[in-house]
Amino acid sequence: MRNRLGLLGVLAVGLALSSCDEAAPKPEPGPTTPPSSESSPPDPVQPPPSAPGPITIAFAGDIHFEGALRDRLDDPASALAPVTRALAAADVAIVNLETSVGEGGRPEPGKRFTFQAPPSAFTALAEAGVDVATMANNHALDYGREALPSTFAAIDDAPLAVVGIGRNAREAFRPAVADVRGVVVATLGATIAATDPTADPTGQWAATRSRAGTADAVDPRLLLRAVARANSAADVVVVYMHWGIQGESCPGARQRELAAELVRRGADVVVGSHAHVLQGDGHVGDGYVAYGLGNYAWYQPSADPTGVLTLTIQPERGWDATVTDAAWEPARIGPDGLPARLDARGTREFEADLADLRTCAGFSEAS
Repeated sequence: MRNRLGLLGVLAVGLALSSCDEAAPKPEPGPTTPPSSESSPPDPVQPPPSAPGPITIAFAGDIHFEGALRDRLDDPASALAPVTRALAAADVAIVNLETSVGEGGRPEPGKRFTFQAPPSAFTALAEAGVDVATMANNHALDYGREALPSTFAAIDDAPLAVVGIGRNAREAFRPAVADVRGVVVATLGATIAATDPTADPTGQWAATRSRAGTADAVDPRLLLRAVARANSAADVVVVYMHWGIQGESCPGARQRELAAELVRRGADVVVGSHAHVLQGDGHVGDGYVAYGLGNYAWYQPSADPTGVLTLTIQPERGWDATVTDAAWEPARIGPDGLPARLDARGTREFEADLADLRTCAGFSEAS
């Protein structure tokens, strides 16, 4: 939340270092002072600046406010707070808001599921400890373009940062930037699920230079450039992807290829959702990838595991960062639509499932 971070907002970071490119003026020559005959103590050696301490970033999967969850928005301050201890405890918490937000419009023809939540959804997330929500997904425009003005008005007034959607492509691909004790974290959101039959029935949801919409990465070039720009000015770069195939617990070849390319372009962490089930997580090159986070707050109960993934990240000098620890708080979604923490037996089963998921995602035990 904003009072927890030194700075949080949706900011352009590409020009943050431009002033460093200008050469410093040479000093004017001055008079030469002869050396003193008296010996003087040498200047003390200044120690090199220490690297910043580690930070924590927590992630959860899909959240919306349908079914049993809708009435919880009558009190946004407590709507999700009872179940989000792990999110609130982290320095930065990031989730996928799987719904359109605002008022007006009408359900998109041809879609089986259409979701819309009032602007208080943003307040509920912020009160639960969420700092960044991505709306780059297959429900952000469920109520058509007619609802978008209210969506952007709600985003402008939101008590947290929203990424992955914008009035044009530049805005949709703009990262949220947080300063955590001097560590700059940039978060981007993007989707490649537009070809899914549950997604965009119009083929017109993607933001362009002149059209509002979501950050679409079916052609990943805009996303890859945005990641490279963020990497030039941030210590930690996070990319939250909406990708994969619903119900598939093993990531597909396209997910794995794009994840590796995002890491090569400078992403330190890549996480994803859309499959509605967990997918494996582990190290990919110099980055950390969690392919699928599943559902987190959903309109129906589920026996599928879910939870909060908290990463401990050690920034280094030179804009590098290393994930040194990955900890899950496992849960399952109960009848009230909220995640319920697992008991000891459930946790052991979760850990066994997670080991299998990591294997099918191509991670070794050392990952």
